[in-house]
Amino acid sequence: MEKMTLSQIAGAVGSSCDTDAQIDTICIDTRKITPGCLFVAIRGENFDGHDFIEQAYERGAVGVITSRAVAGHSGVILVSDTRKALLDLARYYRGLFSVFTVGVTGSVGKTSTKEMIYAILSEDGETLKTEGNLNNEIGMPLTVFNLSHTHKSAVFEMGMSNFGEISALTHVCCPNVGVITNIGVSHMETLGSQENILKAKMEITDSMAPDAPLILNMDDPLLKNVNQMTQQPTMYYGIEDQQAEVTASNIRTVNGTTQFTIRYYGQSIDAMVPAVGKHNVYNALAGFCVGLVADMKPEDIVRGIRRYQNAAMRQNITKEHGVTVITDCYNASPASMHAAMDVLLNTACEGKRWCVFGDMLELGECSEKAHLEIGKDVGRSWIDGFVCVGERARDMKRGAAMVGMKQAYYFEQNEQAAVFLAKHLAPGDVVIFKASRGMHLEQVIDRVREEWEK
Repeated sequence: MEKMTLSQIAGAVGSSCDTDAQIDTICIDTRKITPGCLFVAIRGENFDGHDFIEQAYERGAVGVITSRAVAGHSGVILVSDTRKALLDLARYYRGLFSVFTVGVTGSVGKTSTKEMIYAILSEDGETLKTEGNLNNEIGMPLTVFNLSHTHKSAVFEMGMSNFGEISALTHVCCPNVGVITNIGVSHMETLGSQENILKAKMEITDSMAPDAPLILNMDDPLLKNVNQMTQQPTMYYGIEDQQAEVTASNIRTVNGTTQFTIRYYGQSIDAMVPAVGKHNVYNALAGFCVGLVADMKPEDIVRGIRRYQNAAMRQNITKEHGVTVITDCYNASPASMHAAMDVLLNTACEGKRWCVFGDMLELGECSEKAHLEIGKDVGRSWIDGFVCVGERARDMKRGAAMVGMKQAYYFEQNEQAAVFLAKHLAPGDVVIFKASRGMHLEQVIDRVREEWEK
């Protein structure tokens, strides 16, 4: 973060301050306090930052943003809502920089698409990106505060679980271009329908300039006709629908990479993603569109695509005890489960292919049907072994059995699944782990390792 004065910050959030002290860091966690920082007291579900204000000063904070009066200290910025103040301050700070900004949302693939766009834009200059899961009304401001005048571009991931959340985020980062990857069934519990999910995702346009383009997946049935619903200029990408402005063809898996040809506006160029799976081609196409909007040369864009790296717990591939282990434990939905199957089936294998799937959460009334259908799809594939973990995963096992799969196994607990896998996985096998984050499926992998090391 570049230096700001406390009076400058106070003005940005509609308050005042009794000192002009400078800060170069903003913190919401007293465990991460550094001398000279500004502490923002945030109320969470399980804590209240206001209870730690004294501790913040003791550790070196020179000021606080608070909704409670604080006695005996200078640098107090009093506001009615500290969460809103954090958003207001981030919006003000974002406005200090002339930076090409991309906002990315979608039901599935937004993190990997963000990483792809980051790899591409980094070919054109220093680029800031959302780290980890900092894609909400707390995380985005903290990412924005990392902007500096050395950055040419920034790419922000936008998550949401209800209406209004993406609108709040887009008003902070003010994207020059928006990307929507797809419309799935995650958050059906809160939003009720895919049409409502689309409406919530479309909030990304709320602070976009009238000429700022919206980049969309033409193969998604709900996004296909968005160009008739918005005044924003649109740019489509796709694989199945070759009417899109940017498409891919001749897709093939070669030595753990995915190679393909990108066609755009009557031209073409060969590209390669250092990962397997059709979903990575979609990510690359979205990134290619962003690169074109950023006036990058096509050859520079595909060089960035070649440098793409998966984020943590998203299809990281390791070799352990002769078994190829694919870890994808960050999140799950029907679409991402199918992507995981695609990765498994396209990974070189000398032994058996094992699919370890856990519960998909937040699917609401469609949960049983979604789990059942995933089980059927696994059962119809040429996957050799299917391990289902968790309460809802029972329906995946049932679906696999309905289509005749005999090597489908159900375990309620991670520990039980780990013991089974440690005994049955053999050198030459490939196994993929996929579940919603709340299932902590990485614990199964850790436990399998422990069993192997005995």
